[in-house]
Amino acid sequence: MNNQYQSPLASRYASEEMLYLFSPDKKFTTWHKLWIALARAEKELGLPITQEQIDEMVAHCDEVDYETAARREKEVRHDVMAHVHAFGEQCPKAKPIIHLGATSCYVGDNTDVILMDEGLKLVRKRLVSVIAALSKFAEQYKDMPTLGFTHYQPAQLTSVGKRATLWIQELLMDLNEVEYRIANMRLLGSKGTTGTQASFLELFDGDHEKVKKLEDLIAEEMGFKSCFAVSGQTYSRKLDSQILSTLSGIAQSASKFATDLRLLSNLKELEEPFETKQIGSSAMPYKRNPMRSERICSLARYVMVDALNPAITASCQWFERTLDDSANKRISVPEAFLAIDAILNIYLNIANGIVVYPKVIAKRVMSELPFMASENIMMGAVKKGGDRQELHERIRTHSIAAGKRVKEEGLDNDLIERIANDPMFGLSEAEIRAHLDPRDFIGRSAEQVGEFIENEVKPAIAPYLDDVDFEANLKV
Repeated sequence: MNNQYQSPLASRYASEEMLYLFSPDKKFTTWHKLWIALARAEKELGLPITQEQIDEMVAHCDEVDYETAARREKEVRHDVMAHVHAFGEQCPKAKPIIHLGATSCYVGDNTDVILMDEGLKLVRKRLVSVIAALSKFAEQYKDMPTLGFTHYQPAQLTSVGKRATLWIQELLMDLNEVEYRIANMRLLGSKGTTGTQASFLELFDGDHEKVKKLEDLIAEEMGFKSCFAVSGQTYSRKLDSQILSTLSGIAQSASKFATDLRLLSNLKELEEPFETKQIGSSAMPYKRNPMRSERICSLARYVMVDALNPAITASCQWFERTLDDSANKRISVPEAFLAIDAILNIYLNIANGIVVYPKVIAKRVMSELPFMASENIMMGAVKKGGDRQELHERIRTHSIAAGKRVKEEGLDNDLIERIANDPMFGLSEAEIRAHLDPRDFIGRSAEQVGEFIENEVKPAIAPYLDDVDFEANLKV
């Protein structure tokens, strides 16, 4: 189909697992399962439905007659009724009781909830994989000093591993959000045309307990604890907004990581994996562009903006329902899941292969460390009898001169040599350099990494480790 538009999310980025979740096969076989659950519950509660009818539906559950459904939809302009007809053609004995008492949202909305629930569980799996990979990286480099930045200006030292914990911490916040959403997912249930359950009350001759039990049975069969207590014809579209807000949060975290890595790549301190035959630029053969990190930022921007769609939709629903949600949510919800799936796959690929350049990192540390060590050097001189106030002013003067040499002349930082040559300090260059072990300037970085991973990361991801994939397969 090269003469028609194809979504890059499907052809280039998202995994086969996530693509299947939002595929027509998954959608319509879930409709079939919901019709089966409805029939089973109605039979159990006394309606004249036979086991033979249910068995017939079960036998054809995984078969979708797209041709018949498409032909019927052209006639009736209603997708649910088209599939009711198609399933009825496949199940002639069950045809009279398929969709009994239900409205379109019984299959449409309940399926949407089921797909989002399964999508969140797959996202959780991806998140755990990334967190686990980054945790290994953080532990490996927990005590490697690196220059910290505030305002993207040189600041005090941190460690390569400690910086990675900042990325992990945001992902843990996202994991917590995902877990909350999964734990609180509820089906629409069987609410009828305006949410009053009037059609089901009629079917059960006014028996309110049976109407309530019907929802319990459907929820149980579909793997949910409960249904929404009240609704209009649809579940509140605020649910879609909340879920895409959670996905937007993941996009924000991933984009922050990818932006940091792009900056570090420019500094030649860290790089994303770069394959043997990979081309960085069509015009500049020497380039190693951080294209995977850039792709994360690009897709993340899409997800963050896409989260506005269900927010606006939720705010615009009239009374018990309007249909201006439908066309929008068919696009905005699946594509948010596909994009997050792609983002986390790329993230995992990078996290598994971050390239570290220790000598470049050390060189940058040592170019700035003399400024940071000035107080320690001053204290060493005071112990030899120097005047603290005079030494402070002298170090300030030397620091300005050394900084000017670096910025205006492009030369190395010579602050140590300046101080060693100043008799006021009474310190040799060797004595001064004794104050310049970078590990003395990273505080509790290494300890923080160990404590964070042991106390927060491991407990959070432990329940899911048996079910995660630690390898990411990128299409491009």
